[in-house]
Amino acid sequence: MEEKKIRPQDKWNAKAGLISKSYKLKKELVEEFATACDKAGVSQAGQLSKMMKQFIEEVEALK
Repeated sequence: MEEKKIRPQDKWNAKAGLISKSYKLKKELVEEFATACDKAGVSQAGQLSKMMKQFIEEVEALK
């Protein structure tokens, strides 16, 4: 049986605690978000992370 090789990028992602997520979203919304991120000079992943953290904090504050 052949052993599955781990790509260097996968090894780095695991060490950094990064995972890949897939969401189904409306194409128009995704394109508008990409354009807004470009205009603001921020990465889409960075902005999504920021918004997720803000949402988590808001929900936790309600408890």
